[in-house]
Amino acid sequence: MSEPTLFQKIIDGEVDADIVYDDDHCVAFRDINPQAPTHILIVPRKPIPSLDDLQEEDREIVGHLFIAARNIARDEGLRDGYRTVINCGDDGGQTVYHLHLHLLGGRRMDWPPG
Repeated sequence: MSEPTLFQKIIDGEVDADIVYDDDHCVAFRDINPQAPTHILIVPRKPIPSLDDLQEEDREIVGHLFIAARNIARDEGLRDGYRTVINCGDDGGQTVYHLHLHLLGGRRMDWPPG
C-alpha cells in the first residue's frame, strides 16, 4: 500500500492544520500557501487520487464538496463572490494526489490571474 498523502495525514489528525470545517464526508482547512486572502482546501475523507480517478459511486462525494464550499464561503463572509478550482494531474497543477477543491476569495478573482 502506498504512503498516505499529506491531506490524508491531516484528515487522520497526524498533521496539524487550520481546520475550518469537518463532517462525515470531508475536511476543509486553510491552505499554507494561500493564493488569495481566503484560500481553503476542501478534501473528501475518501482518498481519491484525482478527478480522473472518480467512479460513478463518488457522485455524492463531489456534490457534497461543492455544498460544503458554498457553506464555507458564506461562513467566511465571501458575499461578493469566490472561485472554486480542482486541479487534475501534473499539467493541471495538481501537487497532492488526493482530490481537493480550492475555495478562493476575499479579492477580485480576475482572469487570467496575475
